[in-house]
Amino acid sequence: MFNALKTRSDAIAAKLNSLPESPAAIDWDKYRKAVALPGMVDEFEKKFSSVSIPEPVDTQTSSINALEAEANQAAAAYVEQSKARIASYEKDLDKFKNMIPFDQMTIEDLNATFPETKLDKQPTTAIDGVHQPSGR
Repeated sequence: MFNALKTRSDAIAAKLNSLPESPAAIDWDKYRKAVALPGMVDEFEKKFSSVSIPEPVDTQTSSINALEAEANQAAAAYVEQSKARIASYEKDLDKFKNMIPFDQMTIEDLNATFPETKLDKQPTTAIDGVHQPSGR
């Protein structure tokens, strides 16, 4: 889609660049001789001379530049976060590459390598946050 927009934009820019800076002058005398109604060409010339087309005022560039700066800042933050994630993943990968194979591990080795697999052997008196009376 971007390539189609770029191609169309380039074609329009080339067409605009091929046009002269100012339009060709109108030969009003030629029209005065050709038009039978007197005063008509003078009226057209007067109206044509009074037409003024203002150049559009750019109101969007500043907001587009602000959005671009914000997007660049978000992209830079994403890159930094990605680098941090990559470092963490590389650390995990090194851990997996250097660990004892699972078929040769003991339970102690497994718990040391993966602490989240260690069973909690502390007895508790509360289940689901509700205190259970002991010894009654």
